[in-house]
Amino acid sequence: MSSRDSATSEITPEVLLRAYACGIFPMAESADDPTLFWVEPELRGVIPLAGFRVSSRLARTVRSNLFRVTVDTAFSQVIDGCAAPQPGREDTWINRRIRELYAALYRIGHCHSVEVWKDSDLVGGLYGVTLGSAFFGESMFHRATDASKVALVHLVARLIAGGFTLLDTQFVTDHLRSFGAVEVPRRRYRVMLDQAVAQNADFMALPTNPAPDGARVMEIIAGRPATSA
Repeated sequence: MSSRDSATSEITPEVLLRAYACGIFPMAESADDPTLFWVEPELRGVIPLAGFRVSSRLARTVRSNLFRVTVDTAFSQVIDGCAAPQPGREDTWINRRIRELYAALYRIGHCHSVEVWKDSDLVGGLYGVTLGSAFFGESMFHRATDASKVALVHLVARLIAGGFTLLDTQFVTDHLRSFGAVEVPRRRYRVMLDQAVAQNADFMALPTNPAPDGARVMEIIAGRPATSA
């Protein structure tokens, strides 16, 4: 279900947070479309944190520390990466107003990015919104094999460490399904959302620059005691 917003300029960061708390989020038809519309899917994509799956191959990549991972150090560059065309995604829904709104949420501490680097090059990342103990994943990108997957693994470890209870992916793709994503009916999702928004969590429970190494990240996901940052 969606409804087009006829007065996009009236959407403020505060209005946006209230919308997330109600289970809706904005999108644009394309990067060139100046308007936004509200979306509330009948079936909501969710990755249960306790059921997050990492393939053995990806786990080896994470542990190898092939990439350097940081948090909240290159937010605008991550937005740029997510907005750029990629194979299988020639157009984007990230328009100028989306950029402005989420940059404003970033400035007040309700939007975060995970960055993946190869040497000095940003090769992948993701960003999303935090509210209570819910994280709403917005978009991800990669310019190197596995870079966005590594970002997601680091994100999940951070959410677990910080006491988050809900990882919202909006929709479910085959890619996300391989990590354990499921579709949740709207009524059930709203119960999960209400519970998550009412609880506190700490996105900064782990170091950010650099983020914990791959071995620590995999320990957190596996539920084993962490030994070092």
